[in-house]
Amino acid sequence: MSAERIGFVDRAFDLVLCIQNGISAFKVDARALVDEAVRVTRPGGRVLVSSYAPKIWEARLGWFRAQAAAGLVGEIDETATGGGVIVCRDGFTARTVTEAEFTSLTAHLQTRPAIHEVAESSVFCEIHV
Repeated sequence: MSAERIGFVDRAFDLVLCIQNGISAFKVDARALVDEAVRVTRPGGRVLVSSYAPKIWEARLGWFRAQAAAGLVGEIDETATGGGVIVCRDGFTARTVTEAEFTSLTAHLQTRPAIHEVAESSVFCEIHV
């Protein structure tokens, strides 16, 4: 189902997780994804959304280059890749959602998220509903 229109009723879950590529690589509207996650979370529940930390940029880019060399993703468009965004010539794009972007994506909510960097590899946005 679409992350922008999850097929569950309102307030169905205590915890909703969207880890790494759900917000970083799927072709979805990030704000709609966050809004849907909040919609299906019960009051008192939590939503955890994560992306990649800037500190692992080189390792992540290296991983994508290796995947491209193995034919698992399209060739990396090196001229379009940078600043937290990896662009493949086949149209695939993977991006990094920064702490500032998570803050902007959740500014309209009635609660302020806690945003944490974990193990210098991930940025988690924790929303208490």
